[in-house]
Amino acid sequence: MVCESGPDKQYGYLATEKWYDNFVLEVEFKQEANGNSGVFFRSTIDGTKIKGWQVEVAPPNHDTGGIYESYGRGWLHQIPDDQEGILKMGEWNKMKIQVDGKRVVTWLNGHQMTDLTDDKIGEGKGSIALQIHDGGGIKVCWRNLVIQKL
Repeated sequence: MVCESGPDKQYGYLATEKWYDNFVLEVEFKQEANGNSGVFFRSTIDGTKIKGWQVEVAPPNHDTGGIYESYGRGWLHQIPDDQEGILKMGEWNKMKIQVDGKRVVTWLNGHQMTDLTDDKIGEGKGSIALQIHDGGGIKVCWRNLVIQKL
């Protein structure tokens, strides 16, 4: 699947119809152009406004695997500088996300990136969505997306 920013340079989402509470998601992604994207979980969408939490997919040194709360508290966990080299820009990367209750754990290419426990996440409800960020010139490819309910 290819997510590419269109001529209006606005946000775009591809979301599940079903809502997922506790799950493990595995997906591979490749960034073919600069710009950020991500995997939202326990999220709701109204037009191009999404509320919920995002596991970041971004260029090097921009926190891929970190957790961001959209239209809320902002960054909940950013990636330490010594882990930024785990991302392989322009190559296929494997991301794993586990959401169980109020705990979220993320892995990038087999390395744990985040282990966060948060009461507000624990209360969240919603779908899983792939995002393409606004701004234009962004292209991310996705493949082998598997969701396993816990």
